Amino acid sequence: MHLVNDISAFVDQKKWLINMVVDIPKWSNNKYEYDHHLWCFKLDRVIHHSMYYPCDYGFIPQTLSEDGDPCDICLLVTNPTFTWCLIKARPIWILYTIDNAGNDPKIIAVPADDIDPRWSEVHCIDDLGHHMKEELLLLFKQIKILEHNKYDKIEVIWFWNVLEAQEEIIISVQRFKDQQKK
Repeated sequence: MHLVNDISAFVDQKKWLINMVVDIPKWSNNKYEYDHHLWCFKLDRVIHHSMYYPCDYGFIPQTLSEDGDPCDICLLVTNPTFTWCLIKARPIWILYTIDNAGNDPKIIAVPADDIDPRWSEVHCIDDLGHHMKEELLLLFKQIKILEHNKYDKIEVIWFWNVLEAQEEIIISVQRFKDQQKK
């Protein structure tokens, strides 16, 4: 099974439940990426400093972002899962970032209520409080800072609301479908 092409982006579009495939488990500083040609995960690199991911990080299947990769997603989880894990998630907002590859938005999500009810009251960024917002901003501002030969431009544009996140997912799904037709 090809994890990008063979799994739907949506579990239930009316309820805004989406699929997420985990690349990097929470608390890891190993940067795993799905290899679309080999159909497996590989270690792309180890983060060049002591920072780690405070969330599970991965992609939404059957999506395509402007940078040519599936849509990135950060899933706030109670416990780390594992690479290859498929999780039903609910988007709650979006963080826009720009790097050398161009626009690179990050969908921020929580597990679906039936997966982990601890997150059922979180519907927007303000439900998490100031510290979590700052932690996510710091992650994407600093995670590539010591990779001088690869990244020289990182820009983080503030969080937007859940409607912006949903719109980005819809656009990314359509971009994927358009790419498949070529």
